Amino acid sequence: MTIQECYAALEGSYEEVLGRLYSEALVKKFVGKFLADQSFQLLESTLKAGDYEEAFRAAHTLKGVTQNLSFTKLYQSSNEITEALRTKNYDLAVQLFPKIEADYLQTASAIQAYQAEQ
Repeated sequence: MTIQECYAALEGSYEEVLGRLYSEALVKKFVGKFLADQSFQLLESTLKAGDYEEAFRAAHTLKGVTQNLSFTKLYQSSNEITEALRTKNYDLAVQLFPKIEADYLQTASAIQAYQAEQ
């Protein structure tokens, strides 16, 4: 699997991230570091605990990381949950979590498949 195929599998924009980072080596480096980021896990645990202020910070961080990496699908769902938390619509945020979880798992699976072939 190429890095471009990885981006297709996670429904991101390789062209956009390449325009931002300017080199395929940097794209590969930062994609490789994504799975070590704990923002998603923190979002999950803080939502379950009802710590919505911390959940907002985690969602906002995840949104920024996914935007910078052009993980388009995961960025969109993380943006939705961030805005729900920003406006204190906690019921909506909880309802949105399964979507962001599915998008995160899709992204993580694509990256893991890419890494397994390197």
